[in-house]
Amino acid sequence: MIDLQVRDESGAVLAHSPGVSWDEALADIDRAEFPMLAGVCPYADTVFNTWQISMLLEELERLPVERAGPWLEEVRSMCRTAKEGPHRYVWFMGD
Repeated sequence: MIDLQVRDESGAVLAHSPGVSWDEALADIDRAEFPMLAGVCPYADTVFNTWQISMLLEELERLPVERAGPWLEEVRSMCRTAKEGPHRYVWFMGD
């Protein structure tokens, strides 16, 4: 399980989506084609800044259907929330 958070530059949590199942279908994802998704570690924290969030959203749009899971809409939602204001980050909080 991975918790998702949107934080501002001071570290304050602006949005939270606990308990997103990180699908095993992503374990062997092509790092060259999906570098943002491949960079998320389910066992540690991964942080995306504004530039990286845009790239992550692009990757999510071209993700094959068989690789998508129930986590997909939660990640999109957190990314959209982060893009609503300046100096916001999406945090993937691994186990």
